[in-house]
Amino acid sequence: MGARRASEDTDRRIGRRALIIGGAAAAVGSAVLARDELGRLWWRVPGVEKPRKAGEVDYAGARWVAASDANWRRADRPDDYGIDMVVVHVTQGSFDSAVKAFQDPAHKAASHYIVRKDGHIAQMIRELDVAYHAGNRSYNERSVGIEHAGFVDRPQDFTDEMYEASARLTARICARYDIPVDREHIIGHVEVPGTDHTDPGPHWDWDRYMRLVREARTARA
Repeated sequence: MGARRASEDTDRRIGRRALIIGGAAAAVGSAVLARDELGRLWWRVPGVEKPRKAGEVDYAGARWVAASDANWRRADRPDDYGIDMVVVHVTQGSFDSAVKAFQDPAHKAASHYIVRKDGHIAQMIRELDVAYHAGNRSYNERSVGIEHAGFVDRPQDFTDEMYEASARLTARICARYDIPVDREHIIGHVEVPGTDHTDPGPHWDWDRYMRLVREARTARA
């Protein structure tokens, strides 16, 4: 499933760099720089949170099911971290077990979306926030993670409905952030540097999936 805990990705405190940038902006008297940096950093101040609408989803075909807030980090993407990648995962379990794990604060990992065999999609983390899904802080910050319910050694788990629903979702994400539809920007968890995961595994049909994403992207355009 998704990611393992990465302790360095759980620091929500305002850092030295933020303080230095803020000081530099004040020193040079640059209103533009100060406004830009404050827009990116103000939500990190303890007690300050950006307004959120409960139950709001980024993809119209998804149903909101909230992950534990221990399994993701509040952000303001793509303003603070650019999004240029989609990471494909397989849960190594059922849809329900994945939802339960991502709602468990002790799990310390979750993806933005889970796709079920029948094509149903749950969104558990907003795309503007950083999900702990890739096991690599940089990749977490720059990507959207999509889990697929099933097992890597069971090709029958990857149904037509799952491929088609996931492809439409990925195409919409690519359109929203202007992500190229290619294998450099749509990758498997196994391709993330430093990971010990093998998903989506040898039975995931990348040729088919990428064709479906391109078709959905073209149709959307």
